[in-house]
Amino acid sequence: MDQPTRFVGMDVHKATIVVAVAAAGETGKATHYGSIPNTPAALEKLVKRLRQAGSGPLKFCYEAGPCGYGLHRALTKLEEDCMVVAPSMIPRKSGDRQKNDKRDAASLAVLHRAGLLTAVWVPDPAHEAMRDLVRARLAAVRAVRAARQQLSAFLLRHERIFPNDGHPWTKAHRSWLADQRFQQPAQQIVLEESIEAVRLAEQRRDRVEGYLRAQIPTWSLFPLVRNLCALRGVDVIAGAGIAAALGDPARFATAPDFMAYLGLVPSEHSSGQRRRIGAITKAGDIHARTMLIEAAHSYRLPARIARRKLKVVDTVPDAVREIAWKAQTRLCQRYRQMMARDKLKQVVVTAVARELAGFVWAIACITSDPPATTSATTAGTEEVCAGGSTGRSRAPLRVPLESASLRAGATCGLPAQTGAGALIEESVAA
Repeated sequence: MDQPTRFVGMDVHKATIVVAVAAAGETGKATHYGSIPNTPAALEKLVKRLRQAGSGPLKFCYEAGPCGYGLHRALTKLEEDCMVVAPSMIPRKSGDRQKNDKRDAASLAVLHRAGLLTAVWVPDPAHEAMRDLVRARLAAVRAVRAARQQLSAFLLRHERIFPNDGHPWTKAHRSWLADQRFQQPAQQIVLEESIEAVRLAEQRRDRVEGYLRAQIPTWSLFPLVRNLCALRGVDVIAGAGIAAALGDPARFATAPDFMAYLGLVPSEHSSGQRRRIGAITKAGDIHARTMLIEAAHSYRLPARIARRKLKVVDTVPDAVREIAWKAQTRLCQRYRQMMARDKLKQVVVTAVARELAGFVWAIACITSDPPATTSATTAGTEEVCAGGSTGRSRAPLRVPLESASLRAGATCGLPAQTGAGALIEESVAA
């Protein structure tokens, strides 16, 4: 007789792991198994004991958190199934007012048994390292912004205002800062220290950005970064940030899925005949969303390929070049149309960023599964992996070549093989 599958919920902390087990076919709460040290030896011993307790398969799960993906990789190495759960997607009872490690582990086991948990994508160590470097640059950029804000606030408090409404942090502004003098020695010390803090923060930002630029060519996603640079408003740094958030494009079956992952889709609170659409959800990776929002501002200008973009555009495949130009012509037109309807600029930029995410997804599909020929209408199919959210291989999804590589804009008045379209159009109707 086959043994039932056992679902193991783990509440992971720096020093300990609290374990609960729920068997398939049972109802009610999970069984508390105990607490073990958070070490590889203790984890291996736990797996061995669970295997000895029954011959049925084991399915582990734990919440994504500050302890990282080491536990997932250790269990995968032991050939066990493990899911890293998205904390924001865990169902919770509004009336439950008791929370502790034992209850958390039992809840994970029961929800895993019911199939109510949502997994996050687990990157490989090389991708995680690049993502850490991208985030380190983001932290350095924020440190520069904070240091500048502190200095500006100090000067404003003492009525020291840069004249003629000049742009801050230019050479003229820095010369003006160097000429500032205070009668009180203590205030002069604050000024000098604040200027030095800005200088050190900018040096750190430039240094980390240099490291990032040096590492990008060795990254497995460098072809995707290079192709994304063909899009207007996206450079190497922005492309790396978007690629780090995107990871495996096969995680997203459609462009709207990627838009929702970045939090660029509107929230909704509808009931009965009443339908309420709110602001964007702002879920997912804030860095990638910020990069797309910043890139969307460049579409306020007429469609054109800038001189500095010519070299980049010449190095990408023809299919990517077509999508990039399709994105530029469509989004520039959309920006002007929405502004002509007196939409708020923030709303217009967000809508353009949402569509831009769809073109990013289309380019990612081409980069991961390039067309067999240069003709987009060539008969045939290409494989796009469906799933991959838990790091395990899954059956590939057969998608028509033209829809997977150039699924862009049959509804936009251009040939189907040149756009990123119908799927994008569904989710961005103004």
